[in-house]
Amino acid sequence: MSFVHQSLRSRARSSLAAVLNLSVAIAMAAAVSAQAPAAAAQEVSAAANMAPGEPMPDPRVGLKAGAADAGQASWNLKLMSSNAPPPKFVGSTNSDLAFIGPYAIQGNYNGFQIWNVENPAQVSLKTSYYCPASQSDVSVYRNLLFVSSEATSGRLDCGGEGVKDTVSKERLRGIRIFDISDISNPKYVSNVQTCRGSHTHTLLVDPKDKDNVYVYVSGSAGVRSPNELAGCSKVTPDKDPNSALFRIEVIKVPLAHPEKAAIVSSPRIFNDLVAPPEHGAASADISEIAAARAKGAFIANILGNDMVLPTAFANHMLDSIVTARGGTGAPTAADSATLRTALPDMIAKMIGPRGKTGPTQCHDITVYPGIGYAGGACEGYGMLLNIKDPAHPVRLDAASDSNFSYWHSATFNNDGTKVLFSDEWGGGGQPKCRATDPRDWGADAIFTIADNKMHFQSYYKLPAPQTSLENCVAHNGSLIPIPGRDVMVQAWYQGGVSVFDWTDATHPVEIAYFDRGPMDSTRMVTGGFWSAYWYNGKIVGSEIERGLDVFELQPSEYLSQNEIDAAKTVHFDYLNVQGQPKIVWPASFALARAYVDQLERSKGLASDKVASVRQELTSAESASGAARRASLTKLAAQLKGDENGSSDASKVKMLTGAVTQLASASR
Repeated sequence: MSFVHQSLRSRARSSLAAVLNLSVAIAMAAAVSAQAPAAAAQEVSAAANMAPGEPMPDPRVGLKAGAADAGQASWNLKLMSSNAPPPKFVGSTNSDLAFIGPYAIQGNYNGFQIWNVENPAQVSLKTSYYCPASQSDVSVYRNLLFVSSEATSGRLDCGGEGVKDTVSKERLRGIRIFDISDISNPKYVSNVQTCRGSHTHTLLVDPKDKDNVYVYVSGSAGVRSPNELAGCSKVTPDKDPNSALFRIEVIKVPLAHPEKAAIVSSPRIFNDLVAPPEHGAASADISEIAAARAKGAFIANILGNDMVLPTAFANHMLDSIVTARGGTGAPTAADSATLRTALPDMIAKMIGPRGKTGPTQCHDITVYPGIGYAGGACEGYGMLLNIKDPAHPVRLDAASDSNFSYWHSATFNNDGTKVLFSDEWGGGGQPKCRATDPRDWGADAIFTIADNKMHFQSYYKLPAPQTSLENCVAHNGSLIPIPGRDVMVQAWYQGGVSVFDWTDATHPVEIAYFDRGPMDSTRMVTGGFWSAYWYNGKIVGSEIERGLDVFELQPSEYLSQNEIDAAKTVHFDYLNVQGQPKIVWPASFALARAYVDQLERSKGLASDKVASVRQELTSAESASGAARRASLTKLAAQLKGDENGSSDASKVKMLTGAVTQLASASR
């Protein structure tokens, strides 16, 4: 989620300048213009992303609103448990997730919570740690936990009183490091300060370096004063080669001495990029701005985009004007006129003239050390990076798209031949899944990768329209280890959780979902799923307001029980989704049967052959030792002969390999 929309949750504590600064960033993320779009987005039907047997009419449409008792709809996905946050975390935003052992570590703007999710139906809170920050993005490795802090209110001592001074030695903006050797009693051991703080971060475990890990820091807030942190400069690199703009930070963390963690490089992966193309506003946004203007709302034009100042922001500004003139009580009509007159100059002084440069920071970076790539979701661009030297990532390719507003996150498929980017149009705090919204705005974009270049294939967007009371847009998700397929689970805020298959990069389709009704029936209240990730057999969702939800996939015509069972054989000791691991399936009969199910679905083998292979696998499983090995070896040889005659030869080859692997394991 963008920094600005989460900062709405602490709007009452913002100064006038900070409030306006957040408003600037909101408009940049939302890209909302009062002018008609220069080029209408290609119309894409929701049916393009729906499986043929998906329920119609869609039960997600028209769900009852409610914070604790909202209506629910699910298809091929079962909610196993819902778990409310502990008291100190109620009303504070739940953010991203990391996993280690039986635990899910859930970031929260008041710190982090550690849940035992080993039994999806009986989740328990292991501990919670109060340490306010935004966004409290989390990563874990062995005994170390890393937590992001970006807002100016974050304190070195984890206090909740914030930091009032513009320059302060009490402020923490960067990465906190905790020792979780005793997971019920985390110890705060170190921190690394950065010029723009850490909105998100990515933990890179280099397979060639056993002594250190690396942290890629993405900070999207303003540059702090050099009086607070030496060396911080907010002028452009052409005027200051050490500018904190147009770069990311790489922190090297010695595992034996995390207190020695330090920035070792600041790669300028944005060099030579120009401002990306933009789309205008959706029709619903144009109407909203016109209606708000007619009612006398405050409209700010920021970087060429008109936006309605949220009521709380406008009220705070008006109160500041009343205070500045020494008045008391409610703002007058003259105060309102003063604010309208002052807004353009205030914005101009804050952001300066609009330039022609590209993004100055990434929102999120997903590293895949097993293939040497990273996907940089960098606000106006999606980037392909070479990370073979982890301290010095190099840009290989960059894609822009006028249908994309805010490149937010990235996911590779398992063999590294595709990459998917999400677009957080509206910054995560706006309803962008309305029936009138273009289908290729606020969606995922899928690319194939060849010769270190990305090639666009298609978009995927949640098929079910959501209401104007539900913040909804593409957000965080992960691969599900279904063998032989590219299947992903993804959070869509109040759009719920969607599971979709993008094996065919040109035609992604939804195969499961879960959704709730709006948080409130009368106004838009931010909520929904920040992230939804697969971890060791279950799907864990971080719900912004309601806590932690755990799901299990259900078999269907699109996903067999054997495929689900094969996915459950994949076990991770720890998982940071933005540090994407290579998925390896151990030898199992479930794996072989999963491939048989897929061949039956694709008609890659004749029905009598499918039945025969299933019978052979059943017979082999009931045998043991040499008899099992001989039976499986014979079956593998038969399948080898079937490869060339199959319409799905690559899948038959996968099945042959799985059976051969089983035979080798039968000792």
